[in-house]
Parts: sequence; C-alpha cells; structure tokens
Amino acid sequence: MIIFPAIDLKEGVCVRLMQGDPDRVTVYGNDPVAVAARWAQEGAQWLHIVDLDGAFSSSPKNRQSVQSILKNISVPVQVGGGIRDRETAAAYLNSGVERVIVGTVALRNPRLLERLCEEFPHRVALGIDARDGRVAIEGWKETTETTVSTLVEQFSQMPLAAIIHTDIHRDGMQSGVNLKATQQLLESTHIPVIASGGVSTLEDIKALLPLASMGLEGVITGRAIYNGTLVLSEAISFVRENLR
Repeated sequence: MIIFPAIDLKEGVCVRLMQGDPDRVTVYGNDPVAVAARWAQEGAQWLHIVDLDGAFSSSPKNRQSVQSILKNISVPVQVGGGIRDRETAAAYLNSGVERVIVGTVALRNPRLLERLCEEFPHRVALGIDARDGRVAIEGWKETTETTVSTLVEQFSQMPLAAIIHTDIHRDGMQSGVNLKATQQLLESTHIPVIASGGVSTLEDIKALLPLASMGLEGVITGRAIYNGTLVLSEAISFVRENLR
C-alpha cells in the first residue's frame, strides 16, 4: 500500500483546499520543488500532483511547476487537473509523468478516456470525486446524478492504471477516511483503488491496511502531512513493516 503525498498547485505555489473550496485555501510552500524534495527525502514512492487552476479552468496552468519537479526529483509522478484532451495527456506522459488522472472527461467525453487507455495502457487513472456517492466534475463545482458504481462499471474493461476515489466531504478536513465507501468500491472492481480524503493520523493508515489485500493500491494524504498530524516517513515505515 503506497502513501501518496499530495502536492496541490495553485498559481505556482503549494496549497490545500478544504472540501475543494478555492476560497478555503492554505498555502504550504512557495517552492513546489522544495516541497517535492521534502517528501522524496522522507521516502515517498510516488508524488500525487494536482493542478487546481487547471481543474477549475479546464486546461493546465501549472505545467512549468510540474516540469521543474520532474527535472529535479527522481520519484514517479501522477498528475491531474485540467486534462481534458489527448494532446494534454500525451504531453504529460511524454515529458516524464508516469500516469495522468482524468475525471471530468469520463463523463463529458467517455470515448476520449477509452482512446487514452488504448494508447497509453495502465498509465491513465480514473479520478472519481464523489459527494454522497455521486460523481462531481469540473473541479468539483458540479455534482452529477451519476453514481460512483455506475461510472466504475462503465470503464471496468479498460486498462486503467487505477481508480482514485476522493470523498469530497472529507477532503482537507482530517476527519477520517471513508472506509465503507472504499471497501464497497474495492468489492465492485478488479482495478486497483487509491483512496483520498480525510486522512488525519497514523490510525487512519492502520484502518486502511486490511484493505490492501482487496486491491487498495494506496492512499493520498495532504493536509495531515503538512500540518504534522501524520509523519510521512513513519506512515511509510509502518506500512512496509506490516505488509511484508
């Protein structure tokens, strides 16, 4: 089970939002490369990068910061936020990004997601951001009538790298992970799942650990590691010691 430290980019700096609200923002670093280096030094196996400006505006706005991280940090990177066409996805994947995350496209243009999976098998992750079991898109601004289970079933035969499931109500709130929803998702798909939203302390990592045998590839953590309620190196060590 991989612990993914989150690096959310807004206007070139590292931030965290509460429940995806751009008006509830905390800045955690003006130098994305330095932040990425910190997590790499603590043993991060992957970096989870989101271009928040891209998510809200439908096209990436922080590519320069992403490229700087790729140039200076030798840790695999997955990137999401504003990836709405083939050219953007290909540009990321051809420049050193290991996998791209698409969310809105899955509803707006499902055929594009299918083509991306065909062209870049196991390098595209489906980002499912949910409120009360229903999928939100356009940087979480719009909650649709589509359920998580419906969307997962639609793409169940695609060679996806992973499904990244975010509980919006818990994101940035450090209120604990949604174990029930995560387990239900794991039971409904053979695709690896990455959980996101609500991680607060090592206890949350411990609670998720039993789900690794069901296909939980990892968990994304942001505010907890920035605020210090969860120490990334300790979480990584705990997982390694208990999943041998």
